[in-house]
Amino acid sequence: MFTDTAVIVERNLLTVRRIPTLLMSATVQPLMFVFLFAYVFGATFGGGSYREFLMSGIFAQTVVFNAAITTVGLANDMSDGIIDRLRSLPMSRLGVIAGRVTSDMLLGIIGLGVMVACGLAIGWRIRDSALDALVAFGIILLFALAMALVGAVTGLAAPNVEVAQSIGFLWMFPVTFLSSAFISAQSLPGILRPIAEWNPVTAVATACRQKFGNASPPDFPAATGWVAEHAVGYSIATSVAILAICIPVSLIMYRRSTS
Repeated sequence: MFTDTAVIVERNLLTVRRIPTLLMSATVQPLMFVFLFAYVFGATFGGGSYREFLMSGIFAQTVVFNAAITTVGLANDMSDGIIDRLRSLPMSRLGVIAGRVTSDMLLGIIGLGVMVACGLAIGWRIRDSALDALVAFGIILLFALAMALVGAVTGLAAPNVEVAQSIGFLWMFPVTFLSSAFISAQSLPGILRPIAEWNPVTAVATACRQKFGNASPPDFPAATGWVAEHAVGYSIATSVAILAICIPVSLIMYRRSTS
């Protein structure tokens, strides 16, 4: 399985090297969101303090949106018949999916590095220890892996690339924006508040803010409730639960969609 995974990773990275524009969604899009939210929303919500609050939400949001790379990549391979060819070879089924997810994770790590540099440029700082920062980045990468598997399931379920893109954004936007990635969940009305509070994106953003030592803007309601008090544990648990569901589901869908 590991050898087959490495072969698929190499193949996907060669594709990126030959078509460099594929890097744009992993690098240019996060930059656009950082500057847009930092200087448009930041002007309204408190300037520098909001920019520190924002960066953890941008990390979580970008991880979710990067799942589209996996979705489109798998759907494109399905449409081109490459998956059918791989299916006919004596190779691990999990290796095909793991190779796609791993290569997209590597692109995501590049994008994360670009966002960190951009955040430092606009005034974001890590206020706590290096160990706490490593825990925060570990939470982000684990959540990125979980979202990539969700993207794999979506890509295998779609009949073509166009449908894959549409289905992907149908769940990415509400999951991202109905959270505390950019605002305080406590400010949302009615049923939207508990949905946002229990959203895994909220947990990841809150956990990272706690580990980075980034406080909320003065006029933002403080995060309260069980999820806010156990953000680190809840974010890890939800990521593991998503992986436990999506790995077997993706294997089943891979077998059925290419048979």
